[in-house]
Amino acid sequence: MVTPGITVFLREQPDLVAGQRVGLVASAASIDENLTGSADLLHAHPDVQLVALFGPEHGLRGSAQAGDHVSTYTDPRTGLPVYSLYGETQRPTAAMLEGIDTLIYDLQDGGVRFYTYLATLINVMSAAAEYGRRVIVLDRPNPIAGRIIEGLVLDPAYTSFVGPVEIPIRHGLTAGEMARLCNEAFDIGCDLTVVPMRGWRRSMWFDDTGLPFVPPSPNLPTLSALQVYPGTCLIEGSNLSEGRGTTKPFEYIGAPWIDAETLADDLNSLDLPGVRFRPVYFTPTISKYQGELCGGVHMYVRDREVFRPVETTLHLIARVRSLWPAEFSWRGPWSESGQRPIDLLSGGAQVREHLDAGRPVSELVASWQAGLEAFDRLREGYFLYHD
Repeated sequence: MVTPGITVFLREQPDLVAGQRVGLVASAASIDENLTGSADLLHAHPDVQLVALFGPEHGLRGSAQAGDHVSTYTDPRTGLPVYSLYGETQRPTAAMLEGIDTLIYDLQDGGVRFYTYLATLINVMSAAAEYGRRVIVLDRPNPIAGRIIEGLVLDPAYTSFVGPVEIPIRHGLTAGEMARLCNEAFDIGCDLTVVPMRGWRRSMWFDDTGLPFVPPSPNLPTLSALQVYPGTCLIEGSNLSEGRGTTKPFEYIGAPWIDAETLADDLNSLDLPGVRFRPVYFTPTISKYQGELCGGVHMYVRDREVFRPVETTLHLIARVRSLWPAEFSWRGPWSESGQRPIDLLSGGAQVREHLDAGRPVSELVASWQAGLEAFDRLREGYFLYHD
């Protein structure tokens, strides 16, 4: 079994915070191997002076849906204040950090650029650098392993909370490795300590670790959802349903105007590596097309080592555009910035413009390889784990 950073810290290194007042950034998936939450573990430990808690998207205890703002409140279990990092502010303020010497970050990341815990990590580190606080990252597994990287490297003109730094969509790093990279390569410069896991290897998917799986967010309830998420999250930028409000979020893709059998047959004819498509019909209980019957496909991964979720999803979008050109559309801007969700999620306008022009997906994938190779060389300098 892999030993997570929280356990390593409490067993071997609690002296890292000796005499210091500690704030913890955690979520419902911040647990040890016995399913005990990090907030409860630190609060009960005699050598840790925990004085405040910080909740990311979905909140400290996982009670908020995707995109819901989280309020500041008092945690009923510990009696400590819980400051929201996904509400009116997404970055710790001077007032929040008053009376705190060290911030401990212990979040289960999703392994992709647009999973918002990455932006929270960067915001915590930048605030710590500004206000002279220390950051300790308790490392956890990258649930989709650490070998494969994929997708467009972010165009800095499209920096946002779902794209905070110039990395590809699927980055293949743990939170601790990412913290090291961002702190140095992107000049954050905070006082950073990473507590590594014991026993994790780059080839490990989450189900190889022996650790209990707790969904990192409400719409990523299983590892199979996380396997496709680097690609199918891009569906959020279109008028297709990404399966929110079904039993298979991010695995079911569809719309009321899609014929499921036609789309599944068309996609299977492409013989994409590691995946098959099953025709499905579903009625979302929330989000897009709530209460409407949708036809679509179940993206069923058969070999996750060769499956490429970003490339596969781009093929899916391209085929839907070809089969139902009058019905398909991109979603309009999320905010006053005027930038479309698909551009913010994919990392620039390139993906949208390429697909709108009807050009082959293979050309698009080839165009980002040089950026991926450069990032691969960069990230190797920050590895904490090997095979």
